[in-house]
Amino acid sequence: MLSSMRNMFKVPDLRNKILFTLLMMFLYRFGAHVPVPGIDVGALQELQRQAENGGVLGFLRLFSGGAITQFAVFALGIMPYITASIIMQILAVVIPKLEQWQQQGAVGQRKITQWTRYLTIAIAIMQSTGLTFLFHNGGYGQAGGNPTNLDLFAGNFTIPRVLLVVLTLTSGTALLMWMGELITQRGIGNGMSLLIFASVVSQLPANFASVRAESGTLVMLAIVAMFTVVLVAIVFMEQGQRRIPVQFAKRVVGRRMYGGQSTYIPLKVNSSGVIPIIFASSVLYLPIIISQVLPVNPPVGDRPGNWAYDVQQFIDKNFQGGGTAVYLLTYGVLIIGFAYFYTAIQFDPHRQADQIRKQGGFIPGIRPGPQTERYLGKILNRITLPGALFIAAVALIPAFILGRTLGDSGSGQALGFFGISILIAVGVALETMKQIDSQLMMRNYEGFLKS
Repeated sequence: MLSSMRNMFKVPDLRNKILFTLLMMFLYRFGAHVPVPGIDVGALQELQRQAENGGVLGFLRLFSGGAITQFAVFALGIMPYITASIIMQILAVVIPKLEQWQQQGAVGQRKITQWTRYLTIAIAIMQSTGLTFLFHNGGYGQAGGNPTNLDLFAGNFTIPRVLLVVLTLTSGTALLMWMGELITQRGIGNGMSLLIFASVVSQLPANFASVRAESGTLVMLAIVAMFTVVLVAIVFMEQGQRRIPVQFAKRVVGRRMYGGQSTYIPLKVNSSGVIPIIFASSVLYLPIIISQVLPVNPPVGDRPGNWAYDVQQFIDKNFQGGGTAVYLLTYGVLIIGFAYFYTAIQFDPHRQADQIRKQGGFIPGIRPGPQTERYLGKILNRITLPGALFIAAVALIPAFILGRTLGDSGSGQALGFFGISILIAVGVALETMKQIDSQLMMRNYEGFLKS
């Protein structure tokens, strides 16, 4: 391992890429602590205290690296770009023009990337405007409580100030998108994934320190041990794949013979990654947000509360804390459903079978055409189930155990997302190490990964 790390910095080109990537990540973390101009510092401290109770702010803080509780320039993080990318992937299934662009190679990919940028800016404008008005009056309530009067603008809520904040937050998202693309082009690894990696990992030391301060060193060591077990399980599952053999027939073109080789289609067990968790979390937090703006009339004396009060009480009881049976069951079902949905978007058996047929290939024992399509669909459904169950377990079991162990403390709520954090961190780290490993192997150096 140490020799491989030394080899990384022996190659000038690889060394420059790694240093450039580290520089971009440092600038990102610096921008995550620079607040938007005109914000009340005292209100920011109250916002950070509310985020420690989990809920919507806890989830948003995970993907922004704490920038949203600082109301920093990078408060939106890279989430608008991720949302735009997912929307473009979904639209490619229903819009023929986008599907044509996907089949045009590099030219079509550039068009899709450009439209993804436009959509990212539009989403960033909407989200920054929503956050501005949300934190002007009310904010997010604490887990299990009612919304509090939180005003980050200290009463100076004017149109120029709103435009300044929206412009700053949107510009921060555009700058992050540019930095991520620079890392992909001039650095090592996928830039957007590495920015998410930096956001997630930056929160872990503070969370473990909070556990130690509130519950003691022994509890912290037990959580570290569980952290290690989950880490090993995720690495094992992320590497798992089903290899479907494909044989290409020999064909003669002129005086030369082509084809005849054997290859395989690698189908990952967890091909959807952490996307189903993001989808499911967004769906579950939507009723929490809606419940805080309903016209609630609580019961007074003998007069019962209205329907909005009953809805809010049900949501507070079953969804705010995150550890109830209704919440866990709904969350797990949504994760499994979105895993199948996103896997179906990423891998189309009909298109794959048609491509194999056009290239003169076939799966041994399976006829080309519809039979190949049904075979691929059957295999995909079978391997998606264990992958979906696994990511659901990673998201739910640590949160359940920590909720029962640490209760409603700030550290317990903060570490409720640590299974998701490990899943993201491991996936990004493995992909980045594979790229570094391939760079080392090209230059006759021994890599990190052993075959």
